[in-house]
Amino acid sequence: MALRQASLLRPRLVLRHINSLALRQGPYFHSIATRSQQSQAAKTRSEAQATPTVPFIINGSDYYADKVFDVVSPVTGEVTHRCGSASVADADAAVDAAAEAFKTWRRTTPSHRRDIFLKAADLFQKRGEELAQIMMSETGAAAPWALFNINTSADLIRDAAGRISSIEGSFPTLMDPDTSGIVLREPYGVVLSVAPWNATYILPARSMVGPVAAGNTAILKASELAPQTMRALISIFHEAGLPKGVMNMIAHDRDSAAEITAALIANPLVRKVNFTGSTNVGKAIGKLAGEHLKPVLLELGGKAPAIVWDDADLDLAAKKCAFGALFHGGQTCMATERIIVHKNIKAQFQEKLTAAVNELYPSNGPGAILINQVAVKRNKALVQDAASKGATVLFGDASANEARKTEMRPVLLDNVTPAMDIYKTESFGPTIALYEVETEEQALQLANDTEYGLTSAVFTEDLKRGLRFARGIESGAVHINDMTVHDEAVLPHGGTKSSGFGRFNATAGLEEWVRTKTITFKN
Repeated sequence: MALRQASLLRPRLVLRHINSLALRQGPYFHSIATRSQQSQAAKTRSEAQATPTVPFIINGSDYYADKVFDVVSPVTGEVTHRCGSASVADADAAVDAAAEAFKTWRRTTPSHRRDIFLKAADLFQKRGEELAQIMMSETGAAAPWALFNINTSADLIRDAAGRISSIEGSFPTLMDPDTSGIVLREPYGVVLSVAPWNATYILPARSMVGPVAAGNTAILKASELAPQTMRALISIFHEAGLPKGVMNMIAHDRDSAAEITAALIANPLVRKVNFTGSTNVGKAIGKLAGEHLKPVLLELGGKAPAIVWDDADLDLAAKKCAFGALFHGGQTCMATERIIVHKNIKAQFQEKLTAAVNELYPSNGPGAILINQVAVKRNKALVQDAASKGATVLFGDASANEARKTEMRPVLLDNVTPAMDIYKTESFGPTIALYEVETEEQALQLANDTEYGLTSAVFTEDLKRGLRFARGIESGAVHINDMTVHDEAVLPHGGTKSSGFGRFNATAGLEEWVRTKTITFKN
């Protein structure tokens, strides 16, 4: 079954399809036997060759670290490949390459950068099936999510390409008629970009595209759970003609995270940082950056609410809420985790929502594949805690054992209270909670009773009411009569409160990566 065909299927059918996919050994793989193990016995050499290693990209070339770590597929539960684990010296080498490349890249013309970006976008889609298979095998993503990542990433690249020439300074009139002024807009220099595994092309693409389009150079610190996928993204830019050192990629094992991240942020050649990931890690990165007086852009966790009012199209609302909550197993920062329903239609909506969830994940089909067993245990613990404190399970059984240890079926909860962990905690999985309200004030209070503020949704046929809710909800985005999961190149993306600050995408996202310089001179 081709991926183009699979993309038209519902998630439960696609999940069956991806189980049979094997990891394709691409041209950027290199056997670890060809480096440090050449002198070993033939059996050891053969074993090493059977498990390929993903190298870094530093200064436009493959770069092999002395240490490696295993990458385990959540689909098969087996080691599919290895990846280099960066040392501080490796990280410094990536920074040095980016700093050297900045000297010339910052002076390139907008049209030159634009043409490279446009070619990269075309290549990205041309190689879509190959790239989708890499992502599906490495992260357990279903085909529609992988293809969405590829198409959205291509859109992000094209949109940034079209905006490059819009970066401009100004020539203000000063108080002294004999003095003139110029306000330039210049790139920062070397940017550190840190992206997670869950949207494995979109998130690293936007973390690199904005800075590089604006004339910076960058290092992508790839997720240890998806290094092959992220390396594929960077390799395509080089195939499109990007000069050496402009985009670099490294990765490391989980135990080295604190050391390598701290070293990169402390490096005096790194001038700005962007991070997408959990709020706890974002706080740590923000603190480190603050100690070194370096600006940061943070897109962090979410606990997205959806308000369903009594005049809503309930069929639409149920479908959008179910899909927004369960797309990619709920493993997106924009996932719908709290559904706030008007009392008058709660029973009717609950029935439709349960049917919509069952349509996506029927009892005789597979559950959602999560990234690892830890994610499954976390979600089951949240359900068990809620149930022990009086919550009602409307759909699903968190105690059930699925075919894989990384698999979990959706769970829908009712009667959730602030005393339960799931009320505040981002589940990042297929766990949803329903809440009942009677007034707009109650709905807003509940929607805002969270540390997060990334995205939200409102379902109502009264646009004035929808806009009232939109103005009152504390989040970076509100989608009226659509799901909370919404990301496209022309819309600024980012959050409020503990969901971070700064914006990716569109003009706002490009302006994050330039700063002003004032020049005055006597006429």
